[in-house]
Amino acid sequence: MSSPLITPHKSNPTYEEARIAELLNQQIADLNGKVNVSFEFFPPKTYEMQQTLWSSIKKLEPLQPNFVSVTYGAGASTRSRTHDVITKIIRETELTAVPHLTCIGSTEAEIERIAEDYWSKGVRHIVALRGDLGDGAEQGDFKYATDLVIKLKQLHDFEISVAAYPEIHPEAKTAKADLENLQRKVDVGASRAISQFFFSAEKFLRFRDQCQTQDLQIDLTPGILPVTNFAQLQKFAKFTQVDIPRWMYKVYEGLQNDPETSRLIASHIAIEQVKLLVKEGVSDFHFYTLNRAELTYAICHSLGKRGLTSAA
Repeated sequence: MSSPLITPHKSNPTYEEARIAELLNQQIADLNGKVNVSFEFFPPKTYEMQQTLWSSIKKLEPLQPNFVSVTYGAGASTRSRTHDVITKIIRETELTAVPHLTCIGSTEAEIERIAEDYWSKGVRHIVALRGDLGDGAEQGDFKYATDLVIKLKQLHDFEISVAAYPEIHPEAKTAKADLENLQRKVDVGASRAISQFFFSAEKFLRFRDQCQTQDLQIDLTPGILPVTNFAQLQKFAKFTQVDIPRWMYKVYEGLQNDPETSRLIASHIAIEQVKLLVKEGVSDFHFYTLNRAELTYAICHSLGKRGLTSAA
């Protein structure tokens, strides 16, 4: 057997990094789709946005996600659009449709009516959230997401997903208080927590460890956000208090008017993020699609999620 012209010494950092990267890539390749994915969409405002949404849903449907969720904003018109999207998904696809439901600004009677309507349509899973109290909005009959979970469980045996915050909820006084709040939601019936987006795998894994240390029994799913608009991300991250690593500022520098390159970088970052989490035993991922399928589809393809399109 011939020897290589150059035999790198194992103490060489470049060699070690390459070896680790190769092991990670091999691990991903060996998954053969043995991961679970779910997708989040938001209700469209215009006809053009509707076309984009349904094109994305059809593109991602063959990947056979566990479920697809649809966000639920403030205001009657947005809430009505959420209902319409959920209804159409149920009627025209084989997907499991999961509506978001927020309780801020709603009466108990309104929540009951919405939940009963969803149940009658076959919805068995709801993402229960408090929602944001906007300027001039009234509190409503429910103050916390915990109250909403209690009400939904009283009405029917819904599967309930709630939100989790690896970098602490912006309104939480301490990390301990935030975990205690998540525990309360588990105690009243929540079975899954979908995390806020993040860019440090270490922070998510540390949060997972804290949940395990506190014996917090809930399926914890990381929320993955491929970033195509860095300026928009900065505004949103400031509001949610999500840390953007310094290296991301450097990577996206000068790409304000270069969406194609931004998409390539977004795909690479998200895939690397998923790789690290898979290495640490994470097998469920929730993708914030922003109603566009291309990046999410590429990431899922790299995870072996080929669905019915593998021969295409």
